[in-house]
Amino acid sequence: MVASLVPTEDEVMLRDAARGFLQESSPVSAFRANRDAGRAYDPGLWKEMAQMGWTGVLLPEGAGGSEMGHRAAGILSEEMGEVLAASPFISTAVMAATALKGAANDRLAGIADGSAIYALAVDEGSKHAPERTGLRAEKSGNAFKLTGRKVFVADGTSASRVLVLARTGGTVGEAQGLTLFDIDADRARLTRTAKRTVDERDHAQLDFDGVEATGDDVVGEVDGGIAAIATALNAGRAALSAELLGVSAGAFGMTTAYLKERKQFGRIIGTFQALQHRAAHLFAEIEITASAIANAGRMMDEDPENADLATSIAKARATKTAKLAVSEGVQMHGGIGMTDEFDMGFFMKRARVGAEWLGDYGYHANRVAKARGF
Repeated sequence: MVASLVPTEDEVMLRDAARGFLQESSPVSAFRANRDAGRAYDPGLWKEMAQMGWTGVLLPEGAGGSEMGHRAAGILSEEMGEVLAASPFISTAVMAATALKGAANDRLAGIADGSAIYALAVDEGSKHAPERTGLRAEKSGNAFKLTGRKVFVADGTSASRVLVLARTGGTVGEAQGLTLFDIDADRARLTRTAKRTVDERDHAQLDFDGVEATGDDVVGEVDGGIAAIATALNAGRAALSAELLGVSAGAFGMTTAYLKERKQFGRIIGTFQALQHRAAHLFAEIEITASAIANAGRMMDEDPENADLATSIAKARATKTAKLAVSEGVQMHGGIGMTDEFDMGFFMKRARVGAEWLGDYGYHANRVAKARGF
């Protein structure tokens, strides 16, 4: 099934509004200022996003949301990616909102108004592999005690709550026996250690040393964690793919602007046919990737239970296209593209980290191959 790729009138209006706001309130220079000040993101910008309803884009009206859907969330993510606007949007407004969809409205209201920031603690190694969870949740009376470590937790230091995948049964490598818990990030015996990544975003290592969780903290069913989190992970992949598309577009825009103004041998370098061909190829790749991402968003809205293939195609293509866009950008800018004073490096670093989060190219190419019967 391929969903409609034609944007609706509401989606066009949302994109225009988001682009205007972000270009004024969060240009790339704002990311540089946050980086220099040691801030992973701007809380003031996050508050404005909440006031505009972005944090409730996937939530029902009863919880303070607009329920515009995953395609709308992708549009917002794409526009953020184009200006490198850092925020806990994907972790909170996309993945947590999706995972907690069946929760009471009072729990979801914190996401809608921006007061609750979530982190999703899934991975325990250098590569994305939810089923390889080894963090244990041992039964203790009417509660559980969580022991183990999670790494590469996006928004882990700024989060007020954590969705953590733990093993309540089975063995490492099995999808069965996993349970998803929703716990307070400041709960006793939970240690959060900030970890620096090249893109200067908020990442953390979380150590659980007998952290207590009650039955009320369980999301979905005990031993049903994969079912509880699968759609949320696909939602995150669709939104992250859209952000990487924005990163590609931002890098492409900088590169084409440079090609139109830089002179060499008495000529504008954009008139050189070799560079024109490379730019045209990159443009075509971005457009093809945009179609894959639009399809992933539509599938998440229309048939989320069968969106594995669409979201993996989108993530694989977005990863590959972003890598091409930033590499071409640096090369066509020459030496200046390698300097910290020039913004292209920020796009390259974000593309590199985004490529790994929620599954790298190999992970998603493998999922596509399996879905196709290879």
